[in-house]
Amino acid sequence: MVFPGFMNKVPMAVLAGALGLGAALTAAIWYWGGPKHTEVGYSPKQPIPFSHRVHAGDLGMDCRFCHNTVERTAVAPLPSGESCMSCHAFVKKDSEGVKRLAAAVAKNEAIPWVRVHRLPDYARFHHGVHVQAGVSCLSCHGRIDQMTQVRQVEPLSMSWCLDCHRKPEAQLRPAHLITRLDAVIPDPVATGRRIMESRHLKPSTDCSACHQ
Repeated sequence: MVFPGFMNKVPMAVLAGALGLGAALTAAIWYWGGPKHTEVGYSPKQPIPFSHRVHAGDLGMDCRFCHNTVERTAVAPLPSGESCMSCHAFVKKDSEGVKRLAAAVAKNEAIPWVRVHRLPDYARFHHGVHVQAGVSCLSCHGRIDQMTQVRQVEPLSMSWCLDCHRKPEAQLRPAHLITRLDAVIPDPVATGRRIMESRHLKPSTDCSACHQ
């Protein structure tokens, strides 16, 4: 049986099509499967409703009131139920959420809060180092003082972190404004440069800075 001449081109056409499809799928997975699209917007329901809009926003509570070792330690801790009850034994004590909180404290049970912001286990991040350098909570967590339910607003990806380490100026604030999420800094880049110079900051972009 004699095949027409154009059949000689079929294998190459099939190969080119397969390579093109493979490249398109790889690009789609790389783009749409990254943290920018899979993590940003994550906002799990918590076992007890807690509004940062009320506490940090309306009441003006400083982030460090609850996350009280964030300036010194790697992890920003959650307050204990006892800490919450130091206020809620008198405030909103008849609300359903506070009743559940009080019951858990009475039984010495931990509240199973659902973590929102999580880095991979192979990445190391130290809150204290960043806060001491002048990085505001705003840079990573956004306007959390306006959130009724916490959501992730940044991808927390390696490229996102490296972008900041390469050009950190706009993310740096004077110490008294680090937790003032509503503060307006007229020229944040110039302010950040002055902070970098005064504190001799040189953020590392070496792999060992975050992967040890």
